[in-house]
Amino acid sequence: MSRNRFVPPQHGAWAMLLLPWLAGVLTAGFRWPHLPLLVAWLAAYLFSYYFLQAVKTRRLARVRAQLLLYGPVAAGSGALVLLVRPQLLWYGPAFAALFAVNVAYARRRDERALVNDLASVVQSCLMVFVCATVAGRPLADAVPVFAAVTAYFTGTVLYVKTMIRERDSVGYYRASVLFHVAALGAAWWVGVPVLVVFALLLARLTPKQVGLIEIAATVLLLVVVPVAG
Repeated sequence: MSRNRFVPPQHGAWAMLLLPWLAGVLTAGFRWPHLPLLVAWLAAYLFSYYFLQAVKTRRLARVRAQLLLYGPVAAGSGALVLLVRPQLLWYGPAFAALFAVNVAYARRRDERALVNDLASVVQSCLMVFVCATVAGRPLADAVPVFAAVTAYFTGTVLYVKTMIRERDSVGYYRASVLFHVAALGAAWWVGVPVLVVFALLLARLTPKQVGLIEIAATVLLLVVVPVAG
């Protein structure tokens, strides 16, 4: 079994998967169902990645093995979590609607579109609320953390586009700057530690440093967001 056939070449996706889960768990408090939730979450991402590849290429046979591997893992671990917290089903329509956006853009072979990226951001960040529900915590307690991680990843989407794919677009650059300034103001409401992190994000520099800066920012945000919750 070739590892490259079963692991997507999307390195940045792992931060967007793990940070909301970790932030949600640290804020709400760890409960044992958070572990099968993580398994279901990662397996669902892997399944969805290859499913969207099938939608894009119209060649299901090329990814059948991956779907048959990750589908049962996601379903089995997800069913275990639902047995403990059946109220998680209320999140189903939101995830389905956002995934439908991904499917639509995959059919158009336009996965790099901004709307598609933002739909993926919201999907990932909803995990903060899911973790709160698993822990039996009020959703209101998770709102500041959800706001912080959503703002961070939205800013990252804009920033990476201005540094790489849209580096010659004045419009994207202005949107990125304006968003980061607005996020800095909103961070004051979340808390001073988050405000400090968003202030540091304004110091993002060149394309060669994108990876290192995003790793450092992710770690810093993970440290401070539980304080916000």
